Amino acid sequence: MKRKSTIANLLKFCFIFLGSYGMIQLFVLSNDSTKDETEHLENIKESYNIFSLSPPESISFAGENVPLNEPEVYERLDREIHSNTYFHSNTILYFKRANRWFPIIEPILEENGIPNDFKYLALIESGLQNVVSPAGATGYWQFLEGTAKEYGLEINAEIDERYHVEKSTIAACKYLNEAFEKYGSWALVAASYNTGMNRISSELERQKADSYYDLLLNNETGRYVFRILAVKQIFENPTQYGFNIRTQDLYPELEFEMLSINGEVTSFADFAHEKEISYKILKYFNPWLRRSYLKNPSNKEYLVKIPTDPNYKLH
Repeated sequence: MKRKSTIANLLKFCFIFLGSYGMIQLFVLSNDSTKDETEHLENIKESYNIFSLSPPESISFAGENVPLNEPEVYERLDREIHSNTYFHSNTILYFKRANRWFPIIEPILEENGIPNDFKYLALIESGLQNVVSPAGATGYWQFLEGTAKEYGLEINAEIDERYHVEKSTIAACKYLNEAFEKYGSWALVAASYNTGMNRISSELERQKADSYYDLLLNNETGRYVFRILAVKQIFENPTQYGFNIRTQDLYPELEFEMLSINGEVTSFADFAHEKEISYKILKYFNPWLRRSYLKNPSNKEYLVKIPTDPNYKLH
């Protein structure tokens, strides 16, 4: 739509008075919008480019080679590499958060005999945030309540350890090891984390297959391992995919000390202020505490994180 103004057509020049500075700025009103648009398009051509990408010649997941020689497998990885590369804001935040949380997750995976590549499973599950899915899956590892309890996490009105990154990672390791004993394939283990062992087992039998890459699965599970692979490829080769991440822009690891609680806490707000932090910061460091109090009738010991970085302290 062309916007016309009687005043604009009559005036060649307009003056804007900037009273606070006592200055006059002169603007020339040009009607040559066609020329401006042409210059703008030329600038876009010179400075903005989108490139097609190619998957690597070879890639592995948890030490298992991915059969990229199969065109259908190649195209599935190709899709996820493009999706994660050109969803810039999301992937940049992956890099930022991973710098904080991978150093916590990686040692737990190693201690439990889980391949390091599974840190990327947590990344695609939750973006390394304590999110809750529409189905109720919660935390970095997206546990449903029943499954979480099955693998040792405490969940009640006051405590939900699905929000506890260390404990939920240990629980995830228990599941992953159990699935590996069943399948002997880490790719199938990862797929089962998305859709459940019962579903994977029934599909392997129904389709007479023995590999994730040969299974016809629902769209989410069919993409699942390839999403992990794509993120792994980008993280290991960031500049190849156009990501120039400065160290100072990454989120630093959290610095804290552990404090034991083995009784009742009537007010976590008062508790936090005694430690010279806000209630918000106490919950930020300990999101598994789900209430503003802790009754703890059995006097169970809980370890809470208290930040040592002075920037988190009350001022």
